[in-house]
Amino acid sequence: MTGSTTGFMGAVPQDPEKPDQRSRPAWGAVISLALGTFGLVTAEFLPASVLTRLAHDLGITEGVAGQTMTATAIAAAISAPTMAIITKRLDRRIVLWAMMLLQILSNILAEVAWSPTVFLAARVVLGIALGGFWSISASLAMRLVPNHLLPRAMSIILGGVSVALVCAPPIGAYLGHIWGWQAPFMITAVVNAVTLLVQLVTMPTLPPVEMAGFRSLLDVAKNPTIKVALLVVLLVASGHFASFTYIRAFLGTNPELDIEEISLLLLVSGISGFFGSLAGAFLAKHSLKAVAALPSLLMAIAAISLLMLGASTFASAIAVSVWGFAFGAVPVGLQTWMVLRAVPEQAESAGVLMTSAFQVAIAAGAIFGGLLVDASGVTSVFAYTAIATLLAALTVFLFGPKRAT
Repeated sequence: MTGSTTGFMGAVPQDPEKPDQRSRPAWGAVISLALGTFGLVTAEFLPASVLTRLAHDLGITEGVAGQTMTATAIAAAISAPTMAIITKRLDRRIVLWAMMLLQILSNILAEVAWSPTVFLAARVVLGIALGGFWSISASLAMRLVPNHLLPRAMSIILGGVSVALVCAPPIGAYLGHIWGWQAPFMITAVVNAVTLLVQLVTMPTLPPVEMAGFRSLLDVAKNPTIKVALLVVLLVASGHFASFTYIRAFLGTNPELDIEEISLLLLVSGISGFFGSLAGAFLAKHSLKAVAALPSLLMAIAAISLLMLGASTFASAIAVSVWGFAFGAVPVGLQTWMVLRAVPEQAESAGVLMTSAFQVAIAAGAIFGGLLVDASGVTSVFAYTAIATLLAALTVFLFGPKRAT
């Protein structure tokens, strides 16, 4: 595999004469990126927390309101390569600040939305910010800390995702119930503004080191390792989002949990995801193949357990917790392998491809999952998840990274 003899995550060797190759970690900037991931993921999944009231006030069905999340994913998939090309000559911190401004604009538009069209526009703007942010986040981590601290930096940055998944659903639903569905969007805009201020203070100058273009994206996409990694991304992400969207419906009808029990179990799942991201960073130090394959295998086992033992409250609780833990490790494993190890000299291009593939998989998984539920019931999506994630694990074992890190 390309770059197999480089340092951890295949990062570019440190050069003290280059300002963007840090001999000292810029932890403030790393934390500001974690705040950015927290705000992004919170905003991305807020509609699910306030779906019923949002749909009622805008005069649309819940199904149509839910598809705004699909619109965000599609916009992000298009934005990732487009923004990389448009901004290829700009300082990366300027690009980051611009993405934060778009996040703020998106949440303000959502808060004041007086029609479905305006709300959809807000979600598209969020998708543009999401694609632009995620496409450069991993390559920024490489430039903010020395090689040996990359696992810790990535776990901090991606920890913002897990914290958002823990906090956003219950807090969004609670505030939306008390103050109206618009309130969570305005609060998220305030969080975004605070994040932007932190980034303005902490983010060092980061001149572009890779001029991304269609040619460079095509060159990276032709890399055999990247092709395998993209297939794994599509399988894992579509498998997760096809069924985890319906986990509440499943838990309410199979073990027949009440809403308080379901909320508690989802909270435990989110906390497990946070520890999963830390475990993924630890495992990445020892085996690249394991950190890319084991999370998918655990997700497959969890999905199969829900299908076979879902009537048991205890079994369902264990399976959902394992699922959350495993998915928390997925971004660390895939970014380590694809963005920071396979082609470290073209990290931004690899990040663009991974972001686009992930967002396409989210949209495809949500659409396919909905079709399966309508046609065959809620359990059918868990069968698809088991198959997709098991295939992803087998793909990594057979065609993935050949050596431990």
